[in-house]
Amino acid sequence: MSEVDGATLIARSLKQQGIDHLFGVVGFPVTPIAAAAQKEGVAYIGMRNEQAASYAAQAYGYLTGRPGACIVVTGPGVVHGLAGLANAQQNCWPMILLGGASETYRGGMGAFQEERQVLIASPFCKFAHGIESVQRIPYYVEMATRNAIYGRPGATYLDVPDDIITGKCDVDKVVQVERAPDPPRMVAPMENIEAALNLLETAERPLVLVGKGMAWSRAEDEVRDFIERTQLPFLRSPMGKGVMPDDHPLSVAAARTLALQNADVVFLMGARFNWILHFGQPPRYAKDVKVIQLDIAPEEIGHNKPTEVALVGDGKAIVGQLNQGLAGRQWFYPKDTPWRQIITQKAAENAAQIRPQIHDDEAPANYFRALRDVAAWMPKNAILSAEGAGTMDIGLTQLPSFNARSCLNAGTYGTMGVGLGQAIAACIVHPDQPVIHLSGDSAIGFSGMEMETLVRYNFPAKIVVLNNGGIGPGMPEIPENPMFNMKPSALIYGARYDRVMEAFGGKGFFVEDPKDLRGALDEAMSFSGPALVNVVISQGSARKQQQFRWHS
Repeated sequence: MSEVDGATLIARSLKQQGIDHLFGVVGFPVTPIAAAAQKEGVAYIGMRNEQAASYAAQAYGYLTGRPGACIVVTGPGVVHGLAGLANAQQNCWPMILLGGASETYRGGMGAFQEERQVLIASPFCKFAHGIESVQRIPYYVEMATRNAIYGRPGATYLDVPDDIITGKCDVDKVVQVERAPDPPRMVAPMENIEAALNLLETAERPLVLVGKGMAWSRAEDEVRDFIERTQLPFLRSPMGKGVMPDDHPLSVAAARTLALQNADVVFLMGARFNWILHFGQPPRYAKDVKVIQLDIAPEEIGHNKPTEVALVGDGKAIVGQLNQGLAGRQWFYPKDTPWRQIITQKAAENAAQIRPQIHDDEAPANYFRALRDVAAWMPKNAILSAEGAGTMDIGLTQLPSFNARSCLNAGTYGTMGVGLGQAIAACIVHPDQPVIHLSGDSAIGFSGMEMETLVRYNFPAKIVVLNNGGIGPGMPEIPENPMFNMKPSALIYGARYDRVMEAFGGKGFFVEDPKDLRGALDEAMSFSGPALVNVVISQGSARKQQQFRWHS
């Protein structure tokens, strides 16, 4: 009678559930899982830090539609991996974190790195459980997969003790499970579809808010058909970028504040009224604004703002219903309305306000001048990973996206350090597309050692660091007695992150004059491996002044 060990069963179970890549940092007791994964046809990507590994796994889940998987060692490894688990849960991205654990028969004895891992993981995920027997491994992996992708997607955790990983059982005693099917696409009642269309048809100042839920549901074709048919103005969330092309004439991104404050009907399409969209509350919105809300989670309906029409279900299916409902209507939103005119006027005013910075060749560059060259250089089919404070905020306004799921950023949790992990995931999922990582010099410090991972696996991501010497602007020089005299936000201005990349075997470029930037970018793109362009920018450069604090 043949036997199988726990590590092999874990690898086979991941493969069965459609998970063909595993991220992690090996050590006691999870190293056998990585080795078994490779034997079973699951590629293993060894990272330098558990946080970055978990960030890669959650981005992989979003990009592929099946959970990303990550293995970490006991105790501190699990604690570090919770960063990606929490980020996945907040972003509604599917992932499975597998945490090594001390032996089941030593529970409570003070074993090596013993920790209450299921307990500490539970607040950060949809499902957390310990695996208590080798033969039940497939059962738990299927359950973790199903919980991660069904309903609102999210994170799951499995605790894997050492004696389960190395333990064996008879093959014929292994619990048999099926692959968790893709989630069913739930539709909305037709009366709600008609009510939503009726409300939009009577609106004077309608606005569609497109969120990453539409990207997750692969609804970009349906959304584009809906916007083209209705001619409704739209605004995208930071990770809803690309569901509609950023350069679409109906985009109101350049007049965001005015559009939100003055809309009389808002169609919240796969987005949430959280901090990113200002909770749906005044003064960011009109007090009497009416809301149509499309969300996969029933409990999200009416959150922070009462909903006029609720569309609960799958984004792709429901927008398809809306498009069918439009087939019998002759209505579309006219182009010459006062609403359109004031949006166009405000967008032109905002563009004029930043135009001098875009064309300012003074060295060091300002954000807008540097991003002008990055935008012209970045291919239209690129996957963009962006993080940093001013770098990301301004970068997402200046770097266009044209395809769904082509923009990864700090997301709902506002997490710094996600960038290189997400770029690595993008390189794996889309090896035929350019991957660009835009980072501030503070943000690159969180996961900068993953440059070695890029080189080791020859992932040809191109990194652009906008370097202003701080978390925000720093100081021109490090002062004497820095523990008392240095700004708490200061870093070394002009630090040579490009040399770090070169030390690992990639290509580095250092740019002090904006006139040299495009040439460096072109050289980086022509290099076959990973490259980093380190751009010194002015410490006086910032986004345009906001009228109120709540604008930020």
